[in-house]
Amino acid sequence: MNSLAEGLRLPTNGLDYTILAIYFVVVLGIGFAARSSIKTSLDFFLSGRSLPAWVTGLAFVSANLGATEILGMAANGAQYGVYTVHWYWIGAIPAMVFLGLVMMPFYYGSKVRSVPEFLLHRFGRSSHLLSSIIFAVSAVLIAGVNLYAMALVLEALLGWQQWVAIVVAGLFVLAYITVGGLSSAIYNEVLQFFVILAALIPLTIVGLKRVGGWSGITHSLSDSHGSAFLTAWKGTGIGSVNPLGANWLTIVLGLGFVMSFGYWTTNFAEVQRALSAKNLSAAKRTPLIAAFPKIFIPLVVVVPGLIALVMEPQLGKVKNLPYNDAIPVLMRDLLPNGVLGIAVTGLLAAFMAGMAANVSSFNTVFTYDIWSAYVKKDRPDSYYLNTGRVVTAVGVLIGMGTAFIAGSFSNIMNYLQTLFSFFNVPLFVVFIIGMFWKRTTAAAGFWGLLSGTVAAMLNYFWLYKGGVISIPSDQGANFVSSIVAFVVGAVVMVIVSYATKPRPVEKLQGLVYGTRSPGMDELPAEGDGAWYRRPALLGWGAVVLAALCYIPFSL
Repeated sequence: MNSLAEGLRLPTNGLDYTILAIYFVVVLGIGFAARSSIKTSLDFFLSGRSLPAWVTGLAFVSANLGATEILGMAANGAQYGVYTVHWYWIGAIPAMVFLGLVMMPFYYGSKVRSVPEFLLHRFGRSSHLLSSIIFAVSAVLIAGVNLYAMALVLEALLGWQQWVAIVVAGLFVLAYITVGGLSSAIYNEVLQFFVILAALIPLTIVGLKRVGGWSGITHSLSDSHGSAFLTAWKGTGIGSVNPLGANWLTIVLGLGFVMSFGYWTTNFAEVQRALSAKNLSAAKRTPLIAAFPKIFIPLVVVVPGLIALVMEPQLGKVKNLPYNDAIPVLMRDLLPNGVLGIAVTGLLAAFMAGMAANVSSFNTVFTYDIWSAYVKKDRPDSYYLNTGRVVTAVGVLIGMGTAFIAGSFSNIMNYLQTLFSFFNVPLFVVFIIGMFWKRTTAAAGFWGLLSGTVAAMLNYFWLYKGGVISIPSDQGANFVSSIVAFVVGAVVMVIVSYATKPRPVEKLQGLVYGTRSPGMDELPAEGDGAWYRRPALLGWGAVVLAALCYIPFSL
């Protein structure tokens, strides 16, 4: 679909192009600078496990700050209103804290190189291979979303056809990941984090001024969409009707627990950043540091979506102005040249961060967990380093193809959440039960993962899309699919576990809660033991702060 119509063409000039060109040069420069540090495959895929917590923490949040956040959450803000904050304060922060405090000691302490490799140690080869394939498929599908969003901006900026923009943008991302590996991606993500904020903060401030501040938004949208549109919980009682098409139970269980924990605790594109940290303490603090900026991202993503809806009441109601265009609409109408160049650069930075995160996770999982484990075993390390570079190119090419799938959705967040319910939730079921129940068997891991994935797909395509059950929105259907995947996967795991023989407890050290591996006893490095760096303080501080943020939107 051609979502950015001619009327949305951004009025760019030479100054905007200059800012964009400088950014591209810096990004490539970081890639070539990182190349000198790559000596082994571990350097290429996990930065040699050498990065400090503040770097991995900012990269963690930046890797997620791609199309999901910028176009997707702004689209959600325009379509669902303030209900969108649930994706942050209940749908991200608790799970990020759980990852840092509970799961990272197992991931990092066991010295695995990827999330599927943890399943290899816990459940064996069948679960490992199935999870590796699922990770690889989901990574390139999500990379395609970011690439598609990047193509939208290039289409607006240069007037290129989308397929041309997709190819050019994909090749650019390919260049700096192939050259500099994960280190290049991570250091660029730190840069991109600040560039993204430099783009979104002025857009939000100018937009608020144009519509008369928050009171102007409240007056306009309350009249057109009802007062509940600007609250977080009003209208979410069971049986009530709201734009989100979900009630408080499906929000808490479907989004806040199943989908959220499924994404943040098993998504290797995020976990990979923590695994690249220099020690266990830094690995645990990575998602906890990321949680604090994550709390405030709605101010520069969801609020612009509301502003766009005030300025363009036809947003989402006409074919050539879908919800995905909320941010480009504001850029076109509000920003002068120069600032517009920064905004465009910030959007491209976001999309490159999201795509790079998924491509780097794809090349790691494919090389370590599929190629070296089942196809070409026991080759020299240099062979796998070169394989990783080739696989990076393959991942980008596949991402170019999957980008066109994303183009068929008016709201790309709906598409992403559908993918998460299919792939991440069933993985979370296997992880959480396997990590906390010693009786869980290898066969249970495989069948739980397979049945959960199939159940989510059947619920979405057959029951929801087939019209067997009525759910008010795609997002509501995704919440239900997530709950179905979790329940079916968990029930199957319990049944199969009691029908098959478990592994001896001594072979589960460091893989199940209550057991420990030598890596989990690692002492904090000098300075890491300071009170303000304690993981528990950071984690619970983030949870309390996120809960307090609900107060102004719950009245």
